[in-house]
Amino acid sequence: MSLSGFGLRAIGLPALLGLLGAAATTLAGEIPPEERRSGFDLMSRETQAAQTDDTANPGMLWVLQGESLWKQAAGAGGRACADCHQDARNSMRGVAARYPAFSPVQGRPITLEERINLCRANRQEATPLKWESPELVALTTYVGHQSRGQPIAVEADDTNRPFIDKGRQLFEQRMGQLNLSCAACHDDNWGRRLAGNPVPQAHPTGYPLYRLEWQSVGSLQRRLRGCMTGIRAEPYDYGSPENAALELYLMYRARGLKLETPAVRP
Repeated sequence: MSLSGFGLRAIGLPALLGLLGAAATTLAGEIPPEERRSGFDLMSRETQAAQTDDTANPGMLWVLQGESLWKQAAGAGGRACADCHQDARNSMRGVAARYPAFSPVQGRPITLEERINLCRANRQEATPLKWESPELVALTTYVGHQSRGQPIAVEADDTNRPFIDKGRQLFEQRMGQLNLSCAACHDDNWGRRLAGNPVPQAHPTGYPLYRLEWQSVGSLQRRLRGCMTGIRAEPYDYGSPENAALELYLMYRARGLKLETPAVRP
């Protein structure tokens, strides 16, 4: 399908910033479920082809590395992920579609990266992996890949609801020197072009994903931090409660859409 089918229209940066500033004052509100689309639908045919062909998708290199790490013993416990969870193709199917998930121990939702590191610390007796390290990105990509094609299934139950509400508040909150919110771009101006690329609806269907700008695979929190830096705001720390709440809200907002890990984006 051509991009024109989605009403994409080019717009200059100064004009778009003006529109975004106005939108930050009067928000259109959450995108209705029937209008939600993956960023994949707005990509060029070449980028779509790179994602759908596993032999051309560069993110599959991280999947292969993650598979190797899955089988590799670590820490004083001398255990591999596979020793507890066996074949990830079965045991991890659908897991990524439910994260972030509430952790009674932490008293808040935790991300998939945090869950992997908790397993390392508590089960493998190994040092937690640094956020955005090649090893953590690869393991998270491998686990996420097992849910490719599964619908996002984050629920607004009694434990999650306060954190979903917090994530939405952060999504709609103006910040930074440009005084913009996430919603000003991704709710109110999706489908327009900014710097030559379409503005997506910000559904995290493909993370961790390969970003052409990065020339590597990265986490959703890497992207969130990049967006905040782009509007000249102080980004939240990796693994912070704020970023976890944002992730939770974005996954809830994308409920029903199918996971694509590892996706390819500009």
